[in-house]
Amino acid sequence: MTTTVTSTLSVTLPTADGGTRRYELAPAREWPRPAAPFQSRKAYAAAHVIPAVSADNTPGAAATLDWDRTLAFRHELWSYGLGIADAMDTAQRGMGLDWAATRELIRRVGAEARSVAASGRGATAGLSVRDLVACGAGTDQLELADVPTGPEGVRRVFDAYRVQLATVEDAGPKAILMASRALAKAASGPDDYLRVYSALLGEAREPVILHWLGAMFDPALKGYWGSEDIATATGTFLDLIRGHADKIDGVKVSLLDAEHEKALRAALPDGIRLYTGDDFNYPELIAGDGERHSDALLGIFAAIYPAASAALQAFDAGKPAEARAALDATRELGLHIFSAPTFYYKTGIAFLAWLDGHQPGFQMVGGLQSGRSMLHLARIFELADRAGLLLDPAVAAARMAGFLSVNGVAQ
Repeated sequence: MTTTVTSTLSVTLPTADGGTRRYELAPAREWPRPAAPFQSRKAYAAAHVIPAVSADNTPGAAATLDWDRTLAFRHELWSYGLGIADAMDTAQRGMGLDWAATRELIRRVGAEARSVAASGRGATAGLSVRDLVACGAGTDQLELADVPTGPEGVRRVFDAYRVQLATVEDAGPKAILMASRALAKAASGPDDYLRVYSALLGEAREPVILHWLGAMFDPALKGYWGSEDIATATGTFLDLIRGHADKIDGVKVSLLDAEHEKALRAALPDGIRLYTGDDFNYPELIAGDGERHSDALLGIFAAIYPAASAALQAFDAGKPAEARAALDATRELGLHIFSAPTFYYKTGIAFLAWLDGHQPGFQMVGGLQSGRSMLHLARIFELADRAGLLLDPAVAAARMAGFLSVNGVAQ
């Protein structure tokens, strides 16, 4: 009689006390791709960018992307039914991705989305370019140090926004009006925000997404909408929305405050979506309370996209408990990737993409791969494995072992 022995994959991980422990990986999990577009929720995954391995990926260097790999990852997300939120903070806007590279990214992903829309089938059947991709329009072609406070600075901010809004709309994606560091510096109060955004919405050809990014993601955005008091800032935000509801598809709010999001969601005019940007509380916000739910525009969805897709398929199938369980199973991973300092979450998303074979090396534009410690990255590996998100455990284990070995953790 012959007995078949299945070998177990394992990796030696570092521990906080300076020691090590042996970790055994779970078997690979199969995740189904949807057969049709989602109906009950709209979801965009905020995707990262993949640099060329031979590029000067150091702080301050111009970004040089591996376009084939960057676009292939977007096709992977589309295959699971998710839209792409591109040229956003997850793609390292303001943290390594300069405007020249951003502009090219917007043009390329717009062209790629047109091709997918034209030949759409299965998860993308019948979807428009705007369904498939939304891109950030901001003001980061401005040098922040050169932007004065007061009216002249506000004028420069508006002009910069106009250029980027036109770039996105010419390329075809839905536009996301991103929060602007330059406007946060130049504005003297809420009226400046209302003037800039009202003028931009008046010029927009189609409804846009408004983006409110909290200071935990970018400290330079402290006091956005003209006040550090969130209730006061929310009042200004709602005044803008109510005055231009016909030009707003939805709002993305990234304040990591579930109760605030629920209250804002209830206050929005009919027809305007709230795309949660809460990478801590997304399971409960997307599931909703039986009366209202949030849609999604999330960086964490780029890391957990197979599980996110499974949850959205379950919502469509009328299985909310199954959907919520699928999202809850990823929550610990999300909390870890987005732990303080939260603005380095991008490093964890790129690391997981590398473990899953989506990029040839663990590099990021601007050298941001150094933004997290070995212990932090080892924990991502473990939590992703527990959630079934290491899609090829053998590849992930080999890469993790090699990474740890060259960093002094003997295997």
